[in-house]
Amino acid sequence: MGKFEVKEAKNGGYVFNLKAANGEVIAVSEVYKTEDNCLSGIVGVKKAVEKADIEDQTVENYAVAAHPKFEVYKDKAGEFRFRLKAVNGEIIATGESYKTKDGCLNGIESIKKNAPDAPVEK
Repeated sequence: MGKFEVKEAKNGGYVFNLKAANGEVIAVSEVYKTEDNCLSGIVGVKKAVEKADIEDQTVENYAVAAHPKFEVYKDKAGEFRFRLKAVNGEIIATGESYKTKDGCLNGIESIKKNAPDAPVEK
């Protein structure tokens, strides 16, 4: 089972990492001002992943998905990434870069599998 790890950010505030069962980081958060806000962000991720569709922005004329959603896109280096957006449209988690779209989609599936029941460690 995966887990959320909450820690203090280098320049103040708090962040979380969602780790898969093998310890690999599969998603990271923005910096939150307080630990309570960070914990609320985790609750938001847990709720969002249950309903989130995938919006593949790497194809022409892609279908726009409603929030919450995973947005798959290519970064400036040409690698695949995703971001999870909450119901309000704010980014609540982002993924690492992947060489292939399949790898990116596997990362999303890992989040969907691990996040809902993942314990939180501080």
